[in-house]
Amino acid sequence: MILFTGCLEDLGRIIYLIVAWSGLLGSLYVIVILLWGAYTDWCPPEQSEIITTQTQFAEPDSVLEFISWNVGFGGLGKETSFFYDGGKTVIQELPLVEKNIKGVADLLVENKHVEFFLLQEVDSSARRSHDINQIARFQSALNKHSNAFAMNYNVDFVPLPIFNPMGKVRSGLASFSSLPTHHVERHSFDTQFEWPRRMFFLDRCFLAQQATWHDHELVIINTHCSAYDTSGSMVAAEIDLIISYAEQAYKEGKHVIIGGDWNQCPPGYSPIDPTAGYNEYVLSDDQIPEGWKWVADRNTPTNRKLDKEYDPATSYTSVIDHFLVSPGVKVEDIHVIQTNFEFSDHQPVYLKVSLEDRR
Repeated sequence: MILFTGCLEDLGRIIYLIVAWSGLLGSLYVIVILLWGAYTDWCPPEQSEIITTQTQFAEPDSVLEFISWNVGFGGLGKETSFFYDGGKTVIQELPLVEKNIKGVADLLVENKHVEFFLLQEVDSSARRSHDINQIARFQSALNKHSNAFAMNYNVDFVPLPIFNPMGKVRSGLASFSSLPTHHVERHSFDTQFEWPRRMFFLDRCFLAQQATWHDHELVIINTHCSAYDTSGSMVAAEIDLIISYAEQAYKEGKHVIIGGDWNQCPPGYSPIDPTAGYNEYVLSDDQIPEGWKWVADRNTPTNRKLDKEYDPATSYTSVIDHFLVSPGVKVEDIHVIQTNFEFSDHQPVYLKVSLEDRR
């Protein structure tokens, strides 16, 4: 009996030591991660000039065409659920990432007549997409377009999830143009999550570029507004900043076209399933100046939830990718290009416009 009691005491001490050391090592890990995050925290300037590539430019057509697409960093094809949305996948297998990136590149080639491509979640180097330089891949597909890249995710080590961390991420907005562009700039959004989350999350921005087309001065803006914004206040502040910049450009005599992933639905959109429990924030015409227009295909989904692999019968979808245009921009066509979410959790949106003379 005494021997048995002694063994229990020894076992208790061993368990206590294991728990104590595990707690200590866990605490040290968290401290090191926070210190490293603070030391490497990227603080981009409010505004910065973007260097663009120079390529052979196409002759102007009678209309302008655009495609906006959140390409999901090559890791969010139809086979994927994502841990941030309650799914399982953190890093998709390399063959699937290659399949997704090739699918995006093929669609770009099929539509290479389009003047402007506004892409979001394009990785230049990230563990989650096996360090494939997607900017180079897409530039190769659009070899007669120039490209501009504005980073909005620059973290040395994303520590979540704990047992399979996302690791390094270098990602952002990529805009491709077959017209000569100038004054290409990255503009930071002054919106951040609480500390310490903000050290490991995106530093969002919009990418603006100017172009001349048939004597019209244009400003083209590529944006990716905040996700996981439970109050909607961050996106509202980001839209205010975009509008302030865009309205000034319009007052200077320029036409303005803004496209991207707004993470909010256009005015007049009704959720496909109001009982699903998702907060679908719907934008308002009161948020934009008089005469400006939200332009969307409200009948075709542009985004799916990532709580499970894509199932056309049961997956929850919504419309959060669309355009905003200034007065004088006449919309000739707007529609979602159906990809059945094969290559990304978003589908591309096509816009065709003509411009009225402002002189």
